[in-house]
Amino acid sequence: MSDTIQMSIKNRFNLPEWSGAFGDLGTLIPFLAAYISVLHMDPNGILIAFGVSLIAMGWIYKTPFPVQPMKAIGATSVSQAAIAGGLTSAVVVSASLMTGIIWLILGLTGLASKVAKWVPKSALLGVILGLGFILMIEGVKMMSSSLWIAAPLLLLTLFLLSRPKIPAMLVLLFIGGVIALIQQPELASKLRGLEVSPALPSFAWSSLTATDLISGLVLLALPQLPLTFGNAYLSITEENNKLFPDRPVTQKSVSLSTSAMNFLSSTLGGVPMCHGAGGMAGHVMFGARTGGSSIILGSVLLLLGVFFSNSISTILILFPACVLGIILFFAGLQLALSSRDESGEKVDRFIVLATAGIAMWNVGIAILFGILIHYTNKRGWIKL
Repeated sequence: MSDTIQMSIKNRFNLPEWSGAFGDLGTLIPFLAAYISVLHMDPNGILIAFGVSLIAMGWIYKTPFPVQPMKAIGATSVSQAAIAGGLTSAVVVSASLMTGIIWLILGLTGLASKVAKWVPKSALLGVILGLGFILMIEGVKMMSSSLWIAAPLLLLTLFLLSRPKIPAMLVLLFIGGVIALIQQPELASKLRGLEVSPALPSFAWSSLTATDLISGLVLLALPQLPLTFGNAYLSITEENNKLFPDRPVTQKSVSLSTSAMNFLSSTLGGVPMCHGAGGMAGHVMFGARTGGSSIILGSVLLLLGVFFSNSISTILILFPACVLGIILFFAGLQLALSSRDESGEKVDRFIVLATAGIAMWNVGIAILFGILIHYTNKRGWIKL
């Protein structure tokens, strides 16, 4: 697509875009809450980094291009924080900086694109399918905390999604807020006591030590790389270009935007971020079709970061786990549906299903497995 055609595409800010804007909260809020409550990171820099990055992605790509916390790094950071001498917020910030450097090198050298050429489409679709299953399972786990509330809400959401004129996500979030207020009556007084407290983050690089940088690279950034390569580089490029062929993205642009937003996040004291394929699935499932949804979500997060960062823990209580689970479930469902390939032969279907199963355990190994089966079958070493 020429630059002229891409410039002619306009972002929309209508009701479906507003509904779709919040389709990735099932991933964002749990990690955000964990970073703030367990690692005691300042929400100011985290929210501003996410906000600016989302606004930039929506403006540049003009699709519901997601920005998510890196899951492996988040899980490792939170689980290790309680251990004596464990990971600190400075190590997380360092991991964001190291991630930015890694993807800058991969993007500028073209190394990531060269590696991507070895990955057969069937293996890539298998990873997408597996990631979809992971999100659905995690969504069910979150819903199980309040099953009698989640079950009717799940059916209501399905009903609303079949009626495009009704913003399913906004209805779901409203009901979630009402449930939170009923379950915790004291929340109403806390919300009334919210104060506007404008703040900007300080420059975080100046406080990082060599030990922080090495720990961030070895313990967090490098172990995350295979998952990012599969989910936030290969899969998101495939998904975007399949859903929006009139607004394609290149692998180089995705690697460079991953680098840029991690450089930004690390300067503000934020967390490592990526373009998770599940995020786009969530946005699209609830109505998003342009970059307007990313800009809307980014603007909300930016305003919260600048003016309400001291109160973010209270605001997050408005999103019950069962509601976030429903959002996550439908995001996974949308992602799994996007993995279908009706033209595939038997061997391709085998690779898709086998890779999906392995991806639910380890995305990096799943991709390697898909490549191995594809090329050994091509050489006739195995018959499927």
